[in-house]
Amino acid sequence: MSPIDPFLLRTRVAYFTMEIALRPEMHTYSGGLGVLAGDTARSCADLALPVVFVTLASREGYLRQQIDPDGGQIDDADPWELADWATPLDALVAVRIEGRPVWIRPWLYILTCPVDHSVPVLLLDTRLEHNALPDRAITDRLYGGDDAYRLKQEMVLGIGGERLLHALGFNIETYHLNEGHPALLAAALLRRYPHPTGWPYDGALRFDADRVREQCVFTTHTPVAAGHDRFAYDDTARLAGDFMEIGQLKLIAGQDRLNMTRLALNLSGYVNGVAIRHAETARQMFPGYSIRAVTNGVHVPTWTHPAFGRLFEVVAPDWGHDPEKLVVADQLADDDVWAAHAQAKRDLLAEVQRLTGIAMRPDLPVIAFARRMTGYKRPDLLFADLERLRAICRTRPFQLLMAGKAHPRDQGGKVLIHGIHHHMRQLQGEIPMAFLPNYDMALAKILVAGADIWLNTPLPPMEASGTSGMKAALNGVLNLSVLDGWWIEAWIEGVTGWAIGRDGDQDGNHARDLYAKLEGTVLPLYYTDRARWIWMMKETISKIGPRFNSQRMMRRYASEAYLR
Repeated sequence: MSPIDPFLLRTRVAYFTMEIALRPEMHTYSGGLGVLAGDTARSCADLALPVVFVTLASREGYLRQQIDPDGGQIDDADPWELADWATPLDALVAVRIEGRPVWIRPWLYILTCPVDHSVPVLLLDTRLEHNALPDRAITDRLYGGDDAYRLKQEMVLGIGGERLLHALGFNIETYHLNEGHPALLAAALLRRYPHPTGWPYDGALRFDADRVREQCVFTTHTPVAAGHDRFAYDDTARLAGDFMEIGQLKLIAGQDRLNMTRLALNLSGYVNGVAIRHAETARQMFPGYSIRAVTNGVHVPTWTHPAFGRLFEVVAPDWGHDPEKLVVADQLADDDVWAAHAQAKRDLLAEVQRLTGIAMRPDLPVIAFARRMTGYKRPDLLFADLERLRAICRTRPFQLLMAGKAHPRDQGGKVLIHGIHHHMRQLQGEIPMAFLPNYDMALAKILVAGADIWLNTPLPPMEASGTSGMKAALNGVLNLSVLDGWWIEAWIEGVTGWAIGRDGDQDGNHARDLYAKLEGTVLPLYYTDRARWIWMMKETISKIGPRFNSQRMMRRYASEAYLR
């Protein structure tokens, strides 16, 4: 019996994603989009939802980050052994790219949850001897190469993934597109449904798009224009050949370029943003489309430190499967909460010393900033006024940890990393600081648990959702964030954390407001009212944990999107 057979009869939903964070040893993700997909898979397993996940094998990973002596990012491949974690399946399909067949083999990874439910994950691989040498590398490097390489990857994911599901025997009723990368899947489905009245007049779509919309769900994740993949139609014609007439594609994917977001919007019957504010922004970006809001969540057992997990067992048995039970976390004993936090903090500081050689003090508060290094995230906002920062630290000492990768082609993000290291040298001996290289899932778990304050400074409304602050909150770490993304929904000033500025403020005020809040509210509370600080820790767990979790998120998708 094939290892895929137990899943064939029950599986009805296919979740397509360019990246997915299944475990630290499998380098099939780059950041938040992939981590969300991984948490989605874990909750699908917990809830026994009939979902199969489809992604790329990404044998060479995304990037392994090193920092040179001057503070610059060095990009290296980050290979991993596919055969150590996944099983090749006896199926091959081909997608014609540049006029030649590119063969694709699926590998199976089975994700099993603690109560023994499982979901299958298919990792698509073109590194086969059947393929021409250039084609073998298509699925190797996540987000690597130029636009042509990226379009080839998206053809393999969308067109090849849909064909492989058929070849393996899946009977899929709903296809969930996680961001626009798999949008060619919807176009592949479209080709199966010629218009019921025959070929309409020239200039009309020759396929029954309503049939496809009944099957497709689309989650858009980014309000950043650069985050929406667009390809020249000349490249599309050269690579995709006769997959679909360019004139037909233009009707559903944009007249100027093949816009994958536009393609997904036009062929999906259910579309959602990943936070209430993001859905509002997406409706402004794409007027005329019905875009709902399903706020992201995180997989609670994955991101909760074991010390806190043991506490939760006492007041909320089965909290991992049903995070809503964490509403009673405000009843935890103060001493127990502080002891659990102290253990998480010791683990973090030990990791900092191992990675950087820097010894930090457990009695000083740790401010952490860790996310993708790119312009709109503004990782340099804290350094806008070094003299002010120095003055704050002299009165109320704190320590700072930063981590994050810049995309290999994001020169602005690399400049930010270099600038952060320049500031670290300027502040050496005055503010204890460390930049932790190669930010990944394993390091994230330690950081979100052991920090005292989780800092987030995006330029509104550019933060679609953000989930790292949710993970921090599960461990009683208090958020200090600009009001954007998910934080607008979770923020209760002085209860679950603090806002930087007010909703709708001009970005030029955010540095000033950040310093004022640190100096006048956050650090004084840490030093002078430990009881109130611990009370806030319990409030953030009990108010954020039950709501901003991937169990709740997947129940909403199941009831509102999959069963519509």
